[in-house]
Amino acid sequence: MTRHFITFKDLSREEYLHVIEIAAAMKRERRAGRYLHEHLRGRGVGMIFNKNSTRTRVSFECGITELGGHAVVLSESQTQFSRGEPISHSARVLSRYLAALVIRTYAQSQLDDLAKYGSLPIINALTDEGHPCQVFTDIFTAVEKFPGEPLEKIKMAWIGDGNNMANSWVEAAGALGFPLTLACPEGYEPNQKILAEARAANPLIKLVRDPGEAARGAWAVNTDVWASMGQESEQQAREKAFKGVYVVDSALMALADPRAIFMHCLPAHIGEEVTEAVLESPASAIFDEAENRLHAQKGLMRFLIPAVGPV
Repeated sequence: MTRHFITFKDLSREEYLHVIEIAAAMKRERRAGRYLHEHLRGRGVGMIFNKNSTRTRVSFECGITELGGHAVVLSESQTQFSRGEPISHSARVLSRYLAALVIRTYAQSQLDDLAKYGSLPIINALTDEGHPCQVFTDIFTAVEKFPGEPLEKIKMAWIGDGNNMANSWVEAAGALGFPLTLACPEGYEPNQKILAEARAANPLIKLVRDPGEAARGAWAVNTDVWASMGQESEQQAREKAFKGVYVVDSALMALADPRAIFMHCLPAHIGEEVTEAVLESPASAIFDEAENRLHAQKGLMRFLIPAVGPV
């Protein structure tokens, strides 16, 4: 059966913990100088990027190479997608060439259709609805920062927009059972269907208005820009809703657990959703988090893509 990573519903809790173990082992090996694996030896992994990317593209491309494969980087405008070829056709054709397809695009339905008609793993590298690779990386980072602590004890806080990152945090909390409190202004909440489904599985997911309530006692404090890609025209309206309240500053971090880390998917708008003092503080895990995109995604590819030949 072909496995995908489109949302956090695609793997079980035990499987996510297993992938974290794989990622951690490959990170240790890489730091010891063992970069190259044979899992994808001689195979291509497709990468379609319809939105700008730095960390996602570079980490996936390097990860594919380090697993012994090669990245086939495409954009929709360079393929027959742009000329109206049905996804049902493209999915079946690409399945005969590639070991997997990593796609960063707008509509979640495009990934669902590729998975429906194709027979290769589909990996969600960001849509307007979710960013599961980033959130899985953040969970891996939190587990790494609190060694020996069970995931269900690591209290997570989300401050700001209920965007695609927030949706994936909600899905992850529903799937993995950790406590999550989101502080979002009125009108900027996460997807209500995703929130309701996750809360049914995990009553420790809370939505509040006060960032202080979310941060209080948190082990990890997370945020993102006020206006995500494609929302630039809403910047002024969003500033009015967020400014001066939904900001991770030193005072807000002081409410968190003394061991708390700060995470941000980057790029950050310094002085808006987070202050420079927090970004550069000892609590900041942003660069470890960015590095971990490589390791977490290698773990996911290792799990999702069947090996060919000796590994």
